[in-house]
Amino acid sequence: MADRQLPTTFIANAADVLGHTKDGLSGSDIAKLMRSYGGEYEVEVPYPIYPNDAPNKRTALLENLSAFSGAQQHRILRELCDWKAPEPDSPERRRIKIQLATTYRDFGEGNGASPINDTLIEETRHWLDVCPEALGLYNEAIGKYRAGVFERNVVDDMRLSLELLLKKLFGNDKSLENQIPAVGQLIKSRGGSPELVNMFTRLVDYYCKYQNSYVKHADAVIGHEIEFLLEITSSFMKHMVRMDGEGR
Repeated sequence: MADRQLPTTFIANAADVLGHTKDGLSGSDIAKLMRSYGGEYEVEVPYPIYPNDAPNKRTALLENLSAFSGAQQHRILRELCDWKAPEPDSPERRRIKIQLATTYRDFGEGNGASPINDTLIEETRHWLDVCPEALGLYNEAIGKYRAGVFERNVVDDMRLSLELLLKKLFGNDKSLENQIPAVGQLIKSRGGSPELVNMFTRLVDYYCKYQNSYVKHADAVIGHEIEFLLEITSSFMKHMVRMDGEGR
């Protein structure tokens, strides 16, 4: 068993949720699934069959999970959260998935990774160091996206992250919609072509219109468009910080 594991308190809480009497996995499900993971990873689990002498199924799940490494626990919990999940998904399961994708993302093996451009994400995080508030919301949005939860919140977090960044860069407290002239002026002052100025300002304009149509009012985000919105927002923020820095 590897030394580095997910915190016991987190694993215990996850076991309580996933082994809940009413909405959780059954005792036989837990034994079967953990026996399968044990075989895949060549790990001996303490309760591979059911019935067993564990005090209850939550304890059986906790002790079985404790036999795996942190990376293995990360993958197993992510998959267990979706196994026979209630409709709609419970807030408790969503919370576990968010924590796996954010607080404990370093434990991930890469299994089931989102298709979003990881290099772009890391570059954007680097540039967002100039605005910790924007960076915090950006990280939350990426975490929710990778966890597959709160689609509306993902897009809204990205919008607010961009808005906070522009307020920081331009030293004002304007809404995103009212930053369009400042965006154009920044690009122009850095020697950008008229076409680039038009492209970036139109981008912000349509970005705001999209938010108003699908997020702020209708709450009707189209799932397959989220990846595009994350990547275009990331690229936009990265280039805005870079251009602002060129004039300092």
